[in-house]
Amino acid sequence: MKDLKKYQGIFPAFYACYDENGAVSPERVRALTEYLIGKGVTGLYVGGSSGECIYQSVAERKLLLENVMAVAKGRIVIIAHVACNNTADSRELAAHAESLGVDAIAAIPPIYFHLPPYGVAQYWNDISDAAPNTDFIIYNIPQLAGVALSSALLREMLKNPRVIGVKNSSMPVQDIEMWRDEGAVVFNGPDEQLLSGLAAGAIGGIGGTYGVMPELYLKIYSLVQQGEIAKAREIQDECCHVIYKMCSGKGNMYAVIKAILLRRGAPDIGSVRAPLTPIQPEDLAMVEETARWIDSLIEKYC
Repeated sequence: MKDLKKYQGIFPAFYACYDENGAVSPERVRALTEYLIGKGVTGLYVGGSSGECIYQSVAERKLLLENVMAVAKGRIVIIAHVACNNTADSRELAAHAESLGVDAIAAIPPIYFHLPPYGVAQYWNDISDAAPNTDFIIYNIPQLAGVALSSALLREMLKNPRVIGVKNSSMPVQDIEMWRDEGAVVFNGPDEQLLSGLAAGAIGGIGGTYGVMPELYLKIYSLVQQGEIAKAREIQDECCHVIYKMCSGKGNMYAVIKAILLRRGAPDIGSVRAPLTPIQPEDLAMVEETARWIDSLIEKYC
């Protein structure tokens, strides 16, 4: 029986770190890794949606993970998302991640062409086979991937002893209960429902806005463990309103997040990669306001 306790807690989804020319910056990757470790997070989820993985080459994704691991290995838990939209590249990234010593790999289903469930299972198992000594996590995000995990598909995947669970980014909290009932550990995906996901039995959370305000999500998690649900709900509500504000800009939310991080004392990690929209001049006032707001919430609750 595997000891899965190391996966309990808060995992910021790691942001893509670019230099002034838009190339992946090893120095900025290392700086952001150290910054987040300093916040006390359980681990990092590297190479997923927040990491702009679908806009990066295999070589870039390797470079980014190598530099995360150079700083984080042995200090926190690392989950590496390795899926590409073809099996060969995904297997290459899986084998590379295992060679670096990550704790787990994760993968979305293939996108664009809608494969039958047995095709999705074959894809995931082929990826897992390339990292035979590493835990495997299914990434369920049907609103973007266009493919939804089902109980039957999860049961099939759990026949693979390396499959430990699901990063569940579907909106229904019921899905967390369903996957847990099948015997999987589940990470809550939607940041707006971390509290609800934990109440439904999620082992922890993986989130794209965790990195910009990790203190607040760590506090929610801690309060839930202590049974202080009303206080956790108060902070969750505040986090939701911050997210709504960050989504209100003309620039992409991750461009907004990177600008807020800089104002909160985090390292400069550049902008976002096209076709994502960089921050716009009309967003700057909102960025300043949101950075101050986050700081005030941390002062109030943490």
